[in-house]
Amino acid sequence: MIRLPRLHPALPDVFPDPEDSLDEPNGLLAFGGDLSPERLVAAYSQGIFPWFNEDEPILWWSPDPRCVFRTDGLHVSRSLRRQLRRDGWTVTADRAFAEVMRACAAPRAGQPGTWIGEDMFIAYSELHARGYAHSVEVWDGDALVGGLYGVAIGRLFCGESMFSARTGGSKAALVGLCDLLREWEFPLLDAQVTNDHLLSMGAIEIPRLEFVAAARRLSALPGKPGTWRDVIL
Repeated sequence: MIRLPRLHPALPDVFPDPEDSLDEPNGLLAFGGDLSPERLVAAYSQGIFPWFNEDEPILWWSPDPRCVFRTDGLHVSRSLRRQLRRDGWTVTADRAFAEVMRACAAPRAGQPGTWIGEDMFIAYSELHARGYAHSVEVWDGDALVGGLYGVAIGRLFCGESMFSARTGGSKAALVGLCDLLREWEFPLLDAQVTNDHLLSMGAIEIPRLEFVAAARRLSALPGKPGTWRDVIL
């Protein structure tokens, strides 16, 4: 039987030490609490994120190792660069947050459901309204062909999910985001859980202890709060 700490409903900034996370499933740390802006900001600042299905309680995670991008280390293939020039796609920020999040939540081939339920949509929409959650959109004319969303606190960006409506759409969003973060001196983009697709684009794994220390340090630095709508990518 798994025994987990339950988060106190009245203490949104209090979490267990991430080093107390379970080995199996990797990184499971606690359950309960809520998805209030205060709790979410506190979680990301400590290297913790929520991840749960709609039929589960809120689960909080901090896996070891942690998957991240160094913003100066993204691998962009020549074919993708050629595709971006050829197709004439444009990349924007915070122009269609709700649409991007809904697209990320849409069922995908081989997956029975989605972890981005209505509670998550409401919570991150509120974070977006407060200037913490941001989207990156890729457009072909008026058509949304790819995008991603995540949370920025200080100089830490935590990616949550991405989607492609056309081949290369999510990669184009990631390239645009990394270019922007590098310009703003955000050294890390948190990708949370490792997979082959992320590794193929230059993601690396670092020890949880190293990531948590970086998250605490970077989230305390001055960042780019508020809307990114007027940013040129």
